[in-house]
Amino acid sequence: MKWRLVIRPRAETDLLEARNWYERQRAGLGAEFLAEIDATIQVLIRDPQRHPVYYRGFYRVLARRFPFKVFCRLEHDRIIVFRILHARRDHPRLLGAGH
Repeated sequence: MKWRLVIRPRAETDLLEARNWYERQRAGLGAEFLAEIDATIQVLIRDPQRHPVYYRGFYRVLARRFPFKVFCRLEHDRIIVFRILHARRDHPRLLGAGH
């Protein structure tokens, strides 16, 4: 199946906030973070059902280099990314408010 990627506005906000934080830590680190999340999403697109269902139908994919997780749902031929959260955040609470 050919999956279509949909990134919800809240996930885009999560991504920009994290990128900005990393960029403030060191010039160029924000771009490295974005590249890592892009690589994580590419892994997700190749085989989304390989990843565990984490909470209420949300799949979870862990980034390798940065402590972030991509949370998505699969609907028909779409992968819908709802949130991109730091590993230490309260995921169930934030996922409940994120859709």
